[in-house]
Amino acid sequence: MNFITDYSKSSISRFHMPGHKGAVLHGLEPLDITEIKNADYLYEPDGIIKQSEQLTADLYGTAKTLYSTEGSSLSIKTMLAIAAQNRKNTHRPMKIAAARNCHKAFLNGCILLDIQPVWIYPSKPSPSVCSCEITAEDVSAVLAENPDCEAVYITSPDYLGSLADIEGIAKVCHSLGKYLLVDNAHGAYLKFTGEKLHPIELGADMCADSAHKTLPVYTGGGYLHISKNAPKAFADCAKQAMSLFGSTSPSYLIMGSLDCCCGQLQTDLPQKIKDCCARVAAAKERLRSCGWNVGNGEPMKITVFPNSCGWTGGELAEVMRSYDIECEYSDHTAIVFMPSPCNSEEDFTRLENAFAKIPHKRIRVDFPAQALPKAVCAVSPRQAAFSPCEEIPTDKAEGRICAREAVSCQPSIPIAAPGELLTAETIKILKRYSIFSINVIK
Repeated sequence: MNFITDYSKSSISRFHMPGHKGAVLHGLEPLDITEIKNADYLYEPDGIIKQSEQLTADLYGTAKTLYSTEGSSLSIKTMLAIAAQNRKNTHRPMKIAAARNCHKAFLNGCILLDIQPVWIYPSKPSPSVCSCEITAEDVSAVLAENPDCEAVYITSPDYLGSLADIEGIAKVCHSLGKYLLVDNAHGAYLKFTGEKLHPIELGADMCADSAHKTLPVYTGGGYLHISKNAPKAFADCAKQAMSLFGSTSPSYLIMGSLDCCCGQLQTDLPQKIKDCCARVAAAKERLRSCGWNVGNGEPMKITVFPNSCGWTGGELAEVMRSYDIECEYSDHTAIVFMPSPCNSEEDFTRLENAFAKIPHKRIRVDFPAQALPKAVCAVSPRQAAFSPCEEIPTDKAEGRICAREAVSCQPSIPIAAPGELLTAETIKILKRYSIFSINVIK
């Protein structure tokens, strides 16, 4: 970041991109540069970016940590490409066992790399499309039925804050010679809580962190972590794999914020994270004392299930806005708040006071479980995505094959994935999430 700041203060005539030339039009232009001499290049770093990534790798205890300026979406696709490049059997399409609550970036990666996902469903059905609380036993069962899967992919924490048993799942994977890949988008801070919670510490071979979700980083800033226990080839091919999907114009503003965060993580930010986790725990107890059903799980997220108090998450989100509070996510059954060390004590007090004032209704609001039904895969995701398609009303889609993932944003979890047969049960969930038209194969 020092190079960017010094360059922004210089009187150099900028005959290079970006087009604003450092003029102060919106406020950040002087710091927004491109791949000039000494600025280094994200996909072939040998200077300041390489040094900053190495410092971050040291903090996380990884063999290699790559910066992403396109969030976890880029890191997820890169993980898949690394796994595909180092697969054991190249004579057939690659298979990866994956928890069904994956982000759409995973499916996009499967489409581009011609990977066939084999879905893992929990033995105990999850109550929400956001959640898929699989166990080591669930993973073991799927791998026993599908021994040709070369890796396992899970999301932990999930959007509602549930943490998977990564340590147990990693042991199952490694005992069978499989790699474990983790979408840890919501958990970049977990390394610094004082507990053993980060996926790399727990045995994952690779994981994707969205630094911007929980750390003081600009939107789009993320990490791809590669474990010291992963094959050396993973780290060797990582930059080349990331360049397959990433923009050739990565944002130096985002990289600069990742570098600044690295500096903070070397000083007082870890303690601030621990303090924030303690404050979140206190807030959860305060909400419980007011009669609200508050979830457990990751230590820096507050998830409330308000149905027992007569509210839906969406209704509660609207009420919260009247208290000048904006949540991260809401749906029929849950409302999610994502604090960070940058939230003030006033923010926490406002949240607690709002929940203390909101009345409980006498009538309980009940919704049937929204867990995704087990998919019937008619064709591969890649074949479906590149087939001629048409958009039709969701009501008329039963029996047709999904051509494009049908997602609700957020949480960007595909309710229907390319190649899957659309059933009456799936259509019911699609409509519940206000998806009233869908692309199907002609």
